[in-house]
Amino acid sequence: MVSLPKMNELGFFEIRLESIGGLGANLAGKMLAEAGVMGVGLNGVSFSSYGSEKKGSAVKAHIRFCDIDTNIRDTSPIERPHVVGVFHEQLAKTINVISGIYEDSTVLVNSTKSPDELKDKLKMIGGTLAVVDATGIALEEKNRVNMAMLGGLFRLCEFLDPEFMKGVIRKSLEKKYPQAVAPAIRTFERGYNEVQFKTFALPEGQSMPAFTRHDTPVLGYETQPIGGTITNPGNSILKDLSISRAGMMPHFADDKCIHCAACDNVCPDFCFVWEELPDKKGRSQMFLQGIDYQYCKGCLKCVQACPTEALSSAREEDGYAEQHRVPHRFALAQ
Repeated sequence: MVSLPKMNELGFFEIRLESIGGLGANLAGKMLAEAGVMGVGLNGVSFSSYGSEKKGSAVKAHIRFCDIDTNIRDTSPIERPHVVGVFHEQLAKTINVISGIYEDSTVLVNSTKSPDELKDKLKMIGGTLAVVDATGIALEEKNRVNMAMLGGLFRLCEFLDPEFMKGVIRKSLEKKYPQAVAPAIRTFERGYNEVQFKTFALPEGQSMPAFTRHDTPVLGYETQPIGGTITNPGNSILKDLSISRAGMMPHFADDKCIHCAACDNVCPDFCFVWEELPDKKGRSQMFLQGIDYQYCKGCLKCVQACPTEALSSAREEDGYAEQHRVPHRFALAQ
């Protein structure tokens, strides 16, 4: 029987997946658990936690493994993971995705950056950082991000059998979607083979951050704003939907735009910025200035509606949104 590489005081090897709705982390967690239980004979459990069930909202998937003679009586969310899978790099802007990791934990991130570049962004001082371009692989293979991330997670969890996982993928897809079997297996294999690793030793004299259950300060009678004011409501100008983009975003070509407002009619988040200017005959008309990417969640409805190809779908590159953002006037006023 296979043995687990490490366990906590309850005898569990624990994995936490940090993602957004639509990237398949919930299914990936279930498939990981199945590979451990059916593939190598471990005890295991998988469950997810999330808010509103919609694409782009935060999702966590939790997987526990233990020896066959250990009972699983703990179904609470995983707070001290041995492995973390981050399906969306931008989650680190609003969530402490590495919360609770040990000095020897491993964090896998879907990113095009190197481990050295990501270390500071994640505020990671010790442990192993693994990187795989799951979004790029999925786009090239015309498949899902979760298959590439699963490949990377199997590389990190050497006690799991990747050949068994390929059988699970084949069994899940071949009846209803036989044409999807080969791309899914290729995506899984590339995720497994293309992971980059780097281990960062904990600096001498430092210790891992103390675990805190809350990512944000708990407000009480001494710390809350006067009058209990909600300083960052969900509909305020402070909201940032960039973490909802799943790898693609619209690009705007001003020279092709006829300012017909077809994009604005279908945009659910009022991302397009307009200004009233005189046309060639001196008449006032609204002209599209660009996109406020802070509010763009990458649904690409605007690209489908655009009649002139002034809007096109492109892979999101780091820094592009900040460099090409055209802020709304109310945002500039702040």
